Amino acid sequence: MFCIFLPRGIRNNNPGNLRLSKTTWEGQKPMQADPDFAEFSTPLYGLRALMKVLLTYHLKYDLDTVASLINRFAPPHENATDRYIYAVSKALGVRRTDKIALTSAPVLIALTCAIVRHENGPPPPARSPDWYEQALYTQAAGLVLPLTV
Repeated sequence: MFCIFLPRGIRNNNPGNLRLSKTTWEGQKPMQADPDFAEFSTPLYGLRALMKVLLTYHLKYDLDTVASLINRFAPPHENATDRYIYAVSKALGVRRTDKIALTSAPVLIALTCAIVRHENGPPPPARSPDWYEQALYTQAAGLVLPLTV
């Protein structure tokens, strides 16, 4: 018998691998065992936090392309950002500099799915290809956007 070790982001219910910060997120566990990354009580809260970060980048900093969003979210001093941008752009079917409508639920969900897949790698065969079912992504988007799906 063997164990499948889940990626840190999945174990922490933080599929975007958001770092610990001064921000206390809704659904964040009161006791944080991971010294670097936030831990959430459920994946829904981790997805919600990731979507809120992405929307903040869009609304506060006017970032509206995959390249601008990923450069901010996963900066080159910590990540292979060009590969990250390529993977997310490909998943969304857009060029890296195409404007995307982040306040559209389907776009926000697709972007979030692509980030979750990139952050955590491919899921084991028993899991959804996006790590979580689409209904969970839709539910998370409903917590941060007026849904128009």
